[in-house]
Parts: sequence; structure tokens; C-alpha cells
Amino acid sequence: MSINRKAVQRHMREMGLAGIAPGPNTSKRAAEHRVFPYLLRHVTASRPNHIFGIDITYIRLLRGWLYLVAVLDWFSRYVLAWELSDSLELPFVLDCARCVLAQATPTIWNSDQGSHFTSPQYTELLLAAGVQISMDGRGRARDNIFTERLWRSVKYEEVYLTEYATPRDARQGLSRYFRFYNGERPHQALGYQTPAAVYFQPVTA
Repeated sequence: MSINRKAVQRHMREMGLAGIAPGPNTSKRAAEHRVFPYLLRHVTASRPNHIFGIDITYIRLLRGWLYLVAVLDWFSRYVLAWELSDSLELPFVLDCARCVLAQATPTIWNSDQGSHFTSPQYTELLLAAGVQISMDGRGRARDNIFTERLWRSVKYEEVYLTEYATPRDARQGLSRYFRFYNGERPHQALGYQTPAAVYFQPVTA
């Protein structure tokens, strides 16, 4: 019995299997850039806009890759902004950060030590907004665990179930998913509320 490649890919996704192959490296550090200390050891997000996390992942197309950056409020798991790019150049990260800062300013903003997040343009943008910058220890993905969990949800609930033919397809699919993730998908850790319900909950005295 013969089986085609798409069927194999579909069955592997359904079973949570993946081939062992390197994806694009999104976290290379530039040696000349300043690295900030990790501020979140023994710190727990206690309210919306307390701690934001930012990260970059890759989105596979039928031919090629896109890069996705997103900023997550750690308390509510609410995705404040996201951007797609067909390259790892800095502007799409700055655009995402500016979009977030136009909405809210966190106490602490956490990232890895990738070259985007240690670049002077990025760190100066956050410092000018009065943000405390926190950076994970090298090789410690768990320091940014909430954003890593977001990527798992995005990929297993959307990306791996869809074969994006074009960047437009990816943008439309991710736009639908993030609306669902923020406004409709309940989280057990949030008492089965949605991220939007928790992020926008009225502040009590």
C-alpha cells in the first residue's frame, strides 16, 4: 500500500511527531550588544501589565519560512501584539514593541539574549518608556516559559494543522488564531477564563 507525503505529514502532526531537523536559529546574540540581568527569579506576575515576555519563532510555509514575534502579558496570557516578517531583520521586532507600548507599559519586559533584543534600538526604546529590561540566562528557555507555551499552542492548534502556501495565508490564519486565543480559548491556569477576560478585568480597590 502506498501513501503520499501529505498524508504522512498529517498523521505525524496528529500524533505529535516531527522529523529531527534544525529550524532557523532565531536567537543568535551579537557579542558587542549589552546584556541585561534576569530579573524574574522568584518573581511571579501579580497583575496585568506587570511582566511582558517577547520572543521570536519561525512559521513554516510550503516553500520557505516566515518569522513571528509576539508580546505576551504573563499574568493573563494575553497576546498584546504580533508581527510577521519574511526575514530576521530588526524592524518587525521594533514595530511590534512600539505597538505594545502604544497600549500599555509593563513594569518588567523579558526576552532572551538574541541580537534583536540586545540591539541598542530595541533596548533604548524600552528604557525610554521606563521599562525594566530582563533577559534570560543563555540556553535557559524555561526563563521565558509562558512565551514558550504560547508557541506550543500556536503551532499545535494552528500552524501544524494548516499548510500555508503564501505569507498572506499565514497572516490570515494567525490573525484568526490569535483572536480565538485571546477572546475564546479558556485557560485552565486562569480558572477557565480567556486571556482577554483576565487582562481587561476591572481593577478592584
